[in-house]
Amino acid sequence: MTEHLGHEPNRVESERESANIRNGTRTKTVLSDAVGEVEITVPRDREGTFDPQIVKKRQRRLSDVDEIVLALYAKGMTSGEISAHFSEIYGVSVSKDTISRITDKVIGEMDEWSNRPLDAVYCAIFIDAIMVKVRDGQVANRPVYAAIGVTVDGRKDALGLWMGTGGEGAKYWMSVLTDLKNRDVRDVFFLICDGLKGLPEVVESVWPQTRIQTCIIHLIRNSFQLVSRNHSDALKRDLKQIYTVPNADATAAAFETLDEKWGDKHPAMVRLWRNAWEEFTPFLDYDVNIRTVICSTNAIESLNARYRRAVRARGHFPSEQAALKCLYLVTRSLDPTGTGRARWTMRWKPVINAFAITFSDRWPAAETY
Repeated sequence: MTEHLGHEPNRVESERESANIRNGTRTKTVLSDAVGEVEITVPRDREGTFDPQIVKKRQRRLSDVDEIVLALYAKGMTSGEISAHFSEIYGVSVSKDTISRITDKVIGEMDEWSNRPLDAVYCAIFIDAIMVKVRDGQVANRPVYAAIGVTVDGRKDALGLWMGTGGEGAKYWMSVLTDLKNRDVRDVFFLICDGLKGLPEVVESVWPQTRIQTCIIHLIRNSFQLVSRNHSDALKRDLKQIYTVPNADATAAAFETLDEKWGDKHPAMVRLWRNAWEEFTPFLDYDVNIRTVICSTNAIESLNARYRRAVRARGHFPSEQAALKCLYLVTRSLDPTGTGRARWTMRWKPVINAFAITFSDRWPAAETY
C-alpha cells in the first residue's frame, strides 16, 4: 500500500496531486492446505485502485503456505519467527504448533532421501563436516557430516547428512563411508577431504582402490597460521612452486628447497607439509583437467556456506532432528531452476573425459573408452 500511494501512513505530502489515501481494512476468509479457513485483513484505499500482491483479489485459496513455511525454515527462521512473519505479511495468525506440524511433514521425505540407493561408481566424493549447536540438556557443539559425489556423467549429488557426537573424527567417518557403501557405492576414484588424521586408513578399509586427496587450500591456509606475517609474501611464492609444478619429482625438489629455506625458522610449517605429503601429491599424477577439480574441497565448501548461513540465523536447535531437518531443507532448496546444475555439468565435461580415459579399467561396463 505504501508503494501504491507513495507515502507512509499519516505522512501525506501537502503538494501531492492525488487525493487517494488509505481507507482502513476489510476482512477476507481464505482456505489454506495447512490450517483450513483463515481470516486475513486486506488494506483498502479511498479510490479502490489498490491491487494486493500477496493474496490477490478474488483469490480464495492459499495453496503455497506449506512451501513458504519450509522455505523460511530452510533459511534458519524459528517457528516463532515464521509465525510472526505470517502475522506481519498476511495478517494471519498461524500457531507455532501448526508450523512445527508442517515442517515435520518432511521427516519421512528426509529419511527416504537419506536411505535412497546411490550410483555404483563416483568419479569423486567430497567430504566435510560443519558444527551446529544442539540443546540436549545443555547447548553443545555437534558435528554434521556431509558428502557430495560427482557421477560418471558429471552430475553433482548431495549424498547425505549424518549427525555425530563430540568433534569431527575419522572413527565416525568410518560409519558414514560404510553407509555409502551399503547404499550400493562400490567404487570411488578420488575422495577429497581437509586432511583429517586417520582418514586414509578408514577410506582404504572401505574402498581399497580409492585415492585420498588433501585439500591444498586447507594446507596453504594452515601454513600461514604457523608463520609470521613478515614472511607471508616470500612463503607464498615458495609454496606456489610446490603445487604448480608439472610432476611429483619436481614437487619433491621444490619441497626440499622450501625445507632448506624455512626449516629452521618455521619447523612446524614444514612438518605440516611433510605429514600430509602422501595425501597431497596424488593429484600431480593426473591430467591437468583432473588436477583442477580434485586439488581442493571447493565443491563442498559452497554447500557448507549455505548450511552455515542457516545455522547462524538459527543460533541453536532444540534437537538433533530439528538440525537435520533444517539442513535437509537447505539441501532441497538448492538450485530451484536447475541452471546451476546444468552449468556444473557443462564445466565437468572435459574432466569426465579425462577420468574416463585415466580410469578406463574401472569405468562402468556400459561405457568403453
